[in-house]
Amino acid sequence: MFMVNSIGKKIRTCVFISGRGSNLKAIIKNSRDYNFPAKIVLIITDQPKSYGLTYAKKYNIKYKIFFIKDKNLFEKKCLYELKKNRIKLICLAGFMRFLSKKFIKKFRYKIINIHPSMLPKYKGLNTHKRVLNKKEKYSGCTVHYVSSTLDSGKIILQKKVLIQSNETEKSLQKKILKLEHLIYSQAIRKILN
Repeated sequence: MFMVNSIGKKIRTCVFISGRGSNLKAIIKNSRDYNFPAKIVLIITDQPKSYGLTYAKKYNIKYKIFFIKDKNLFEKKCLYELKKNRIKLICLAGFMRFLSKKFIKKFRYKIINIHPSMLPKYKGLNTHKRVLNKKEKYSGCTVHYVSSTLDSGKIILQKKVLIQSNETEKSLQKKILKLEHLIYSQAIRKILN
């Protein structure tokens, strides 16, 4: 069901974003490679001012803005669009909402996310600050399947970085973001090939 067939048919993919969309940009660039198994056909955001929408416009990708507080209505509208666009993979990339168990079950296909820590450590927000406060030697990022428990789905891929003695939240975030841009597309290749 998730294989790229012999004619090079790519899996129809939707990326959910809330912010600047730097992971989205990296995935779009990789998806333009003939051998990349996913094609981004839809971008969904919950923030009308999300900078990531500039990539949707630049690369001529259909996008939807659902600026809706009501979780049920938000998810209902998303599911409708996903079905209409025959989406078979969702990539969460800086998407700051938690998807319900009901949504995950109704979608029925794979949903993956990227998190800026070496899961299962440091789930949730403010990861870099927490990592530095605990004086960890390493940090990194994780691509994982989305489950109904926050940042707890099965791990697909992880990469780690050494934390320097003079590391700041900002420098660590920058370092990890570079890694995220690499491993998100690697993880997509891994689960679809």
